[in-house]
Amino acid sequence: MLYLSGIMKESTQQHGAQFEWVVIGAGPAGMATIGRLLDAGVNGKSIAWIDPHFTVGDFGAKWHSVSSNTRVGLFEKFLNECKSFHYDKCPMKFALHEMDPLKTCELSCMVAPLKWVTDQLREQVACIQEHASALNSHKSLAHARVWDVALESSLITSHNVVLALGSQPKSLNLPGVKEVSVTDALNAQRISQCFLPSDTVAVFGASHSAILIIRCLLERCGVKRVVNFYRNPIRYAEYLDGWIRHDDTGLKGTTAQWSRENIDVNCPENLHRVLSTPENHAKHLPECTKAVYAVGFTPRLLSVDGQMDLQYNPENGVIAPGLFGVGIAFPEARANRDGVVELRVGLWKFMEYLGDVVPLWLAQRV
Repeated sequence: MLYLSGIMKESTQQHGAQFEWVVIGAGPAGMATIGRLLDAGVNGKSIAWIDPHFTVGDFGAKWHSVSSNTRVGLFEKFLNECKSFHYDKCPMKFALHEMDPLKTCELSCMVAPLKWVTDQLREQVACIQEHASALNSHKSLAHARVWDVALESSLITSHNVVLALGSQPKSLNLPGVKEVSVTDALNAQRISQCFLPSDTVAVFGASHSAILIIRCLLERCGVKRVVNFYRNPIRYAEYLDGWIRHDDTGLKGTTAQWSRENIDVNCPENLHRVLSTPENHAKHLPECTKAVYAVGFTPRLLSVDGQMDLQYNPENGVIAPGLFGVGIAFPEARANRDGVVELRVGLWKFMEYLGDVVPLWLAQRV
C-alpha cells in the first residue's frame, strides 16, 4: 500500500511513479535520512519511503530488550535534531524523558519515541509498505542515470536511492554444536527458552553483545558453564576531554560495569575465556552443547544491476551515481584522535554523518 500525506492509495495504481528520492528502510538510519532530506528543503511529495512494516526496523523488532551503549542524552539529541521530526510538539510523556541523560538505558525506552517520529514522517512523504527486491539503472534524456525500484506489486523510478537496509548477525557455522541465534540470545523473553541448566555454552566474541549474552547465560539462565572464545581483549570506552577513546568498539554503561566487576576482577568459576584459535576450538568445543556467535553483522542484500556485493565509499556513503548507503550496513569510517579508524555505528552517529553527507548528495544530483 502507498500512503501520501495520510491518504491511502493502492500501490498498483502507482506503477511507474517517479520520485526524486527513494529511501529503503525505516529503521533509525532511514528515519534520519528522511528527516535530513526534508530539513534540507526536499519536497516531501518527491520522496518515497519503502519498508514492509514501519515499526523502527530491527531496532524495534529484534533489539528492544538489549541494554544500550548509547547515553540517554544522545538519544534525546537524535529525536530533537530534525525539525521535520516535530518532536518539540510531541504530547507523549515517554519513559526516556524521565531518565538521567548521562546514563544508558534499555533500547525499548527509545522504540516508542522513534515510532512516534515515524508516524510524523509518514504524513510528509509517500510511504510504500512493501519489500523492495531489486534496483536497476538506466539512462534517461534528462538524467545520466535513473533507478528502477522493483517492489512486490509495482515498479517505481527515482533519480536517487538511499539504502538503509540494516544488517544480519554473522554465523561461524562450526560443526558439531547447535547454534542459538544472537537475536534469540539477546531477547529477554526468548533466551530462557533456548538454554537448559545442564548446557555448556560457547559464546564467540568480546563485544557489547557478547558480554550481554554471557551475563544473561550466567545470571538469568543459570547454565552449567560458558566458554568464551575471543580474538581481541575486552575494550572499554574511555571518556576523555572532548572525545571518547574506543567509542565504537569499547563497552559502555552497565555492560562495562558488569564486565569490570565480574570478568576483570572476580571471574566466575563457570566462565572460561580462551583465544579463538583452531586449536582451542578442537579442545573446548566438544564439551559445548550450544553456541552463540556474537561476531558482528553482515549487510542485508539487495540486487543492484544484478550485483549482490555492494562496495561503498565509507567517507560519504556513495555506492554509485545517485545511489547511497547509510546505517549499520554502510557505516561511516572515521579516524579518532589516536589515528585509529573505526566504523561509527549508533543513532546519533548516523544522524551526525547524514548532516555531513546529505548536502554532498544533493549537490551531486545527476
